[in-house]
Amino acid sequence: MGMSLNKPINNTNDANKEVKKKKICCVCLETKKLRDECIVKLGEEQCKKFIDDHNKCLRNEGFDIK
Repeated sequence: MGMSLNKPINNTNDANKEVKKKKICCVCLETKKLRDECIVKLGEEQCKKFIDDHNKCLRNEGFDIK
């Protein structure tokens, strides 16, 4: 009583099969570390290569980076 037979039953296995989206904070950790250390020590102007390398890595992971 009160149960609807027309409603599909949620299967938790189906939820696990969904593609998990990557988080920008959790990818390209090595290039992120190098970029951040360079910026802290030398400033952004001196670290264009590290910034570009990190942005390229993020793009390769599927993020839309300018």
